[in-house]
Amino acid sequence: MADISDISREGFDTHPAGRMSAAEVDEWFVREVLPMEQVLMQFLHRNWRNASDIGDLKQDIYVQVYEAALAGLPAHPRQFVFTTARNLLINRVKREQIVSIEAMADLDLLGMAEEAPGPERALLARDELLQLQIALDRLPERHREIFVMAQIDGLTGRQIAERTGLAESTVSQHLAKATRLIADHLYGEPKDLRRSP
Repeated sequence: MADISDISREGFDTHPAGRMSAAEVDEWFVREVLPMEQVLMQFLHRNWRNASDIGDLKQDIYVQVYEAALAGLPAHPRQFVFTTARNLLINRVKREQIVSIEAMADLDLLGMAEEAPGPERALLARDELLQLQIALDRLPERHREIFVMAQIDGLTGRQIAERTGLAESTVSQHLAKATRLIADHLYGEPKDLRRSP
């Protein structure tokens, strides 16, 4: 098990008495840490090659997080849990007699993998999708049909031309105009997309 001193104590809320009671930590652990279990397991599966170790790794992470929380609750539980997981994986790799090239490459990616989108990013993404849907709904029907076939269905200009009975050059013109109108809606001044510019 990795030493808890490997984990930064920065960002902790300290209990006035210096240590948290087990009941307080139990409540915090159930409220803050356990709901992350699915994401933590995905993180471990992505970053540890031996699937038979995953359950033990999860338990070791939980023990380290719990023991550290007894001294003070982290201000950012999610970041603390994934930093603990990352440090544990690094320590496990260091202890191995032979380290594979894949394991070393995976360690470089651990920092990027630990950050899942937060609620703010999810909200922004939903808003962006809503704006895209509004822009699509405002397009003239033929422009929208061709844009969806090209950008969502992944069809080529030739395939779209065959399906719609239009010339490829006409499909290209419709697609270019649809793309420009959507870009204007998303990034430019708002205007009615059904009207020609």
